[in-house]
Amino acid sequence: MVNYNGTLVKEDSNKVFENRSFLYGDGVFETCKICDNKILFFEDHYFRLMASMRIVRMEIPMFYTMEYLEEQILSTVKANGFQGSARVRLTVFRNQGGRYLPDSNMVSFVIQSESLPHKEYVLSTDHYEVDLFKDYHIAKQLLSTLKTTSKMIHVVGSIYAKENGLQNCLLLNEDKNVVEALQGNLFLLSGNTLITPPLSDGCQNGIQRKNLLQICRDFSDIEVNERSISPFELQKADELFVTNVIQGIQPISKYRKREFGSKFAARLITKINSQLFPC
Repeated sequence: MVNYNGTLVKEDSNKVFENRSFLYGDGVFETCKICDNKILFFEDHYFRLMASMRIVRMEIPMFYTMEYLEEQILSTVKANGFQGSARVRLTVFRNQGGRYLPDSNMVSFVIQSESLPHKEYVLSTDHYEVDLFKDYHIAKQLLSTLKTTSKMIHVVGSIYAKENGLQNCLLLNEDKNVVEALQGNLFLLSGNTLITPPLSDGCQNGIQRKNLLQICRDFSDIEVNERSISPFELQKADELFVTNVIQGIQPISKYRKREFGSKFAARLITKINSQLFPC
């Protein structure tokens, strides 16, 4: 028996009590966008998931092929009756047993989905204010670049943002450099130079980050630079924006007393949509 909210229940009545992702944050996940029965950037998602599983020493089943997981994701979306566009989370977690040291490295997965309002990426023009979250820092290590189920800094940071009337917060590493936003990677445009923190600073190895870096390196008028960003640079920027595969690009309209435009972000949104949804 276990005590759940003051009621004694049988332990096997809810498998979450034994789930290692729940108990220890022992899981990795991918969040994907589905459009017209197609998973955007799925090859990138798949290989990032496989790399993450290897890094945390999970045993990858032989049947976890790209084709198998794609079929499982799309069948889940179809079963939920979503048409047009959907958000999917695929979570892989180590099987139950053990404490910090697992009894086995074998895994299971769960797929969840919800409907999205737009197929194409839409640039938001809403007020979007951010500030630094200084209470806790991101570690400059490989694990920080993975999408794991251990996200307490992002949870507490999100609560801080809500309490202070912010739409997002920017996270720092132990060197006090800006690493990322709570819900995505950070880009800074200064003149004709586009800057984003390197993975070695501890930022998430984002799929949309990778896509935008590839796009921008083909722009003849833009220089791309992956380097550390000091908080002092933020107020000198021409544009700041956050990227992820669900939103695409979210322009930051205000950081402290500095307000920003979104002309380059709009250009990027148009380019992404033209690649993903050709006429």
